[in-house]
Amino acid sequence: MTPVLAQDSILPLIQFAITPVILISGLGSLVIAMTNRLGRIVDRTRLLAVQARPANGPERANLEAQIKIMFRRAKIMRWAMTLIVSSMFVSGALIAVLFASALLHAPMAGIILGVFITSVALMLGGLAAFVADVIVSLKALRVEVAKTLSDIED
Repeated sequence: MTPVLAQDSILPLIQFAITPVILISGLGSLVIAMTNRLGRIVDRTRLLAVQARPANGPERANLEAQIKIMFRRAKIMRWAMTLIVSSMFVSGALIAVLFASALLHAPMAGIILGVFITSVALMLGGLAAFVADVIVSLKALRVEVAKTLSDIED
């Protein structure tokens, strides 16, 4: 016989499940922003690669430096997105654990807390990687500005 939940016991369960749902929703918006950022990185890298092929000397060195920075940024964004999406996945698992705990009438507070902490830790890691990309993007800008200023001074 499967355990049946009473209506008065289901409402608190749904209230508990709202937190991970909100987290998933917010992280989904962040994933969209990260996807757009990664797309711009990829497009810029392809453009730089096309420009670098015929270039020689200092111009090629400048373009190669920018390409290396862009590739580094792409790897950082991959990590950021992987961590954020993993956080979303773990948050979904948290909802499943909450409902399983209620259906089975099993005390799973430790598991629930562990899954929630894991989700938040993954989210923080993803956000840290996102900030790291912003910092590295300033290096690419510094290379472009330095090149432009040296061209003006020559």
